[in-house]
Amino acid sequence: MKSTVETLSPTRVRLAIEVPFVELESSLKKAYREIAQQVTVPGFRRGKVPTNVIDQRVGRGTVLNEAVQEAIPENILAAVREHDVKTLGRPEVEITEFSDGEPLKFTAEVDVRPEITLPDLSGIEVTVDELQIADSEIDEQVNGLRERFATLKTVERAAQDGDYVQLDLAASVDGEEVPGGSATNISHEVGSKQLLPGLDEVLVGLEAGASTSFVTQLVGGDFAGRDADVAVTVRTVKEKQLPELDDEFAQMASEFDSLEELRNDLRERVTRAKRVEQIYAARDKALEQVVAAAEVPAPEGVVREEVDSRKQAMVDQLERIGASLEEYLAAEEKTEEQIDTELNEAATEGVKIQLVLDTLADAEDVQVSDDEFGHEIMHRAQRAGMAPQQYYDQLVRSGAAGSVFGDVRRGKALALVMERVKITDSAGNPVTMDALQGEDGDAHDHDHEH
Repeated sequence: MKSTVETLSPTRVRLAIEVPFVELESSLKKAYREIAQQVTVPGFRRGKVPTNVIDQRVGRGTVLNEAVQEAIPENILAAVREHDVKTLGRPEVEITEFSDGEPLKFTAEVDVRPEITLPDLSGIEVTVDELQIADSEIDEQVNGLRERFATLKTVERAAQDGDYVQLDLAASVDGEEVPGGSATNISHEVGSKQLLPGLDEVLVGLEAGASTSFVTQLVGGDFAGRDADVAVTVRTVKEKQLPELDDEFAQMASEFDSLEELRNDLRERVTRAKRVEQIYAARDKALEQVVAAAEVPAPEGVVREEVDSRKQAMVDQLERIGASLEEYLAAEEKTEEQIDTELNEAATEGVKIQLVLDTLADAEDVQVSDDEFGHEIMHRAQRAGMAPQQYYDQLVRSGAAGSVFGDVRRGKALALVMERVKITDSAGNPVTMDALQGEDGDAHDHDHEH
C-alpha cells in the first residue's frame, strides 16, 4: 500500500491511498468464503461452492465490491498509523479508480485533532454569583412537604380552584361520539389545566351531581383540529386540607422533633444544592475561558455527527412520551432551523471542550485506573437499569467502551482545570469543590448541555 496525506484545514486531512491488487487477495478470499455461506447452489454443500460458480451466480463484481469494503478500513488504519494522524470521527471515502486485477485507488477525508496551545490555567479567574438563601425559599420547601401530606375532604359546596373533583367526560363532534373521547370517574385538580382546554373554567361553581358542557378543539385522533362538544358531570367535590405548620407536622413529615429543626435541615439541603449549582456555573465559565484562550477550531465533520446524534436523541425522547418533533416545535414556538442552529452551537462548544480536555489529559499524562473505569461503568449501568456486566458487554459489542474510557479521562482533566483556576463569588469569597464531596452527580462531568 502507498499513501499520501494532504492537509485541508487545521482540523481536516485527505488521505490518498493506493492498494496493489495482490494485497486485496486475502479480502477477496474472505468475500468468497462469506458469499459461499450465504448462497444455495444445487449439487454443492453450503460453504463449499467453487469461486467460478459464485462468479456465475452472484457476479464477480459483487465479490470484488465486498472485498473492497473489507479492505478500505484496514488500509485507512494503516495509512493513519504511517502518517501519525490523530483522527476524529468517521472518514468520508471516495473510490477514485478500481477494476478487476488493477490497483484500488481511493481517498479518505477525515477530521483530525488540531494542535492546541493551552493557556496557563492558574492565570484564569472566574467569578460566580454569591450564595444567597432567602427565607421564602425555605417556606417553599416546607410548603412542598405540606402538599405531600395534604388530605382530601368531601365538601357539600360548589367547586373552586384548588379543589379535586371526580368527573365523567364525553366528547362529540356534530352529534357523533368521538372514539376514545369518553372517561368516567377521573380525578382532576380544578385550575391545573391538566385536561382539556376550557374544562377548568366551567368547573368553577359546579356542585356534585351538576352537569354542563363546553367546546374545545381536539388535538389528536380522527377529529384533530375540529371543535368538540364535551359533556361534563361532577360526581364529587373534595377540598384539599393542608396540615398545620407545627412540631407535630415536623414529626409526621420528617425525622425531626421540631419545625425549627426541619427548617434548618431544609436550609442545609438548599445551601448544598446551590453550592453545587455555583460550582457547575464556575465549571462552564472556566471551560469557556480556556476554549477561548486556546482558540480551539471545531472539526466540522465531528460537529455534524454530534448534531445528528443530539437531534436523534431529542426525537427518541419525544417519541417515548408520545410526542413528535412538530408538536415540540409548535409548543416552543420555534422552527426546525432554529433548533438545528441551537444544536449546532451546543455541539460546536461541546466538541471544542472535549478537544481541550483531551489535550490537557495528554499534556499531564492523565491515566485511568481499572477501578475508575469500573466505577463509571457501574454508575452508567445503574442509570440504565442494567447489570454492570451486561452493560459493559453491550458497550464492547457496539464499540463504545473506548468512548466511556475517554469520558472518564476527560473528567479527570476537568478536575485539574477546576483545581488550578481561581474561582471567587461576587463578594470576593473563594469557592471550593467541597460541596461536591459525596454528591452522586460527577463533580467533573464534562458532558454538559448548553
